[in-house]
Amino acid sequence: MVYLLPHFEMTDPGVLEDVIAASALGMLITVGSAGLAANHIPFVFDRAAGEHGRLLGHVARNNDVWHDHDPDHGALVVFQVADAYISPNWYVTKQTTHEVVPTWNYAVVHVYGSITVHDDAKWVRGQAGMLTRRMESSQPVPWKMADAPRPYTDAQLRDIVGIDISVHRLVGKFKASQNRDAADLAG
Repeated sequence: MVYLLPHFEMTDPGVLEDVIAASALGMLITVGSAGLAANHIPFVFDRAAGEHGRLLGHVARNNDVWHDHDPDHGALVVFQVADAYISPNWYVTKQTTHEVVPTWNYAVVHVYGSITVHDDAKWVRGQAGMLTRRMESSQPVPWKMADAPRPYTDAQLRDIVGIDISVHRLVGKFKASQNRDAADLAG
C-alpha cells in the first residue's frame, strides 16, 4: 500500500481513470516463484467492465509473468504521469524562515487487481488492435494492423499472451505541494 497523507489523496474515479488512460504504460508488479517481478506493459483501460474496470494488455510469450504469478497475492499496476524535483529555493519561505527542504512532486495511480491470462489468438488480436487504435489515434495517418501483411502480424501475435486484470481498487496520490501555503505555491 502506498504511503498516503489525506491532503495528497485523489479519490475522484474519473481523474484516476484519466491518469491511467493518459499514461498507458503501467508497471505490473507480481509475486512469482523467484519473488517480486516488475514488468512495464502498455495497457488499455476498459472503464465499463465490472465495478472498477479492467486493464487489458499483453506480454511476450517468453516473459514468465503470464504463467509464473501467484494469484493469491494479486497484482499491482503503477501508472505515473508526472514528477518533478522541487528545490527549497523556489519557496518564498526560504527567504523568511528558512524552514524548507527539498521534495518531489508527482501524480501516481496504483491499481490493485487479479490477473486472467488469455493464451487465445482471437483475444490477443483484439487487444493488440484496441491498443494500436488508441495509440495511433493522434497520428496524421494512423497505422493499423491491416497495413502489415497478415502472415507477419499472425507470427507476431503468436509471440504474445494476453493479460486481463480485473480491477479491485484504485488508489491515487497527487503530491503537488498541497501542504505549502499560498505564498510558497506562487513561488
